[in-house]
Amino acid sequence: MPELPDLTLYRDALAARVRGTPLLRVGIVNPFVLRTAVPPIGDVEGKRVRDVRRLGKRLVLALEGELFLVLHLMIAGRLRWLARDAKPPARITLALFEFPAGRLAFTEAGTKRRASLHCVAGEAALAAFDPGGLEVLACDAASFCSRLRSENHTLKRALTDPRLFAGIGNAYS
Repeated sequence: MPELPDLTLYRDALAARVRGTPLLRVGIVNPFVLRTAVPPIGDVEGKRVRDVRRLGKRLVLALEGELFLVLHLMIAGRLRWLARDAKPPARITLALFEFPAGRLAFTEAGTKRRASLHCVAGEAALAAFDPGGLEVLACDAASFCSRLRSENHTLKRALTDPRLFAGIGNAYS
């Protein structure tokens, strides 16, 4: 399951490839993955990628015009960088993002289809996806301890609660 270290690696690798380049086309292969209708997904086409962020357990492509693509990989979701002429993986591809240097395949190997893609406009709409967890790699020990003791949970339950700590799931708890 992609969690904090995995998502950080995805973010860094993706940013190196797409930051400053236009998103040429978004192809929705399986319609269930797109969970929003406003703004239309076509509005992001042709917009430059300003930044690639991590928001809890989600990856965010920040585009020109205050548009954001929010990808939640869930358990079986993955991102694969492909050459422009490479064929995406059959049956497991959910969406394709085409850039000048290649294509990004958003895949999910599981059968439950939990992965999601949201297209939102504005920082306020993006903030709705943030459960408010503490960024563990950016806090001091006192803040971590305080947050850990703030609710009456077992250690594992506290660490995996996205309202308490950002990006930690079952594998790293």
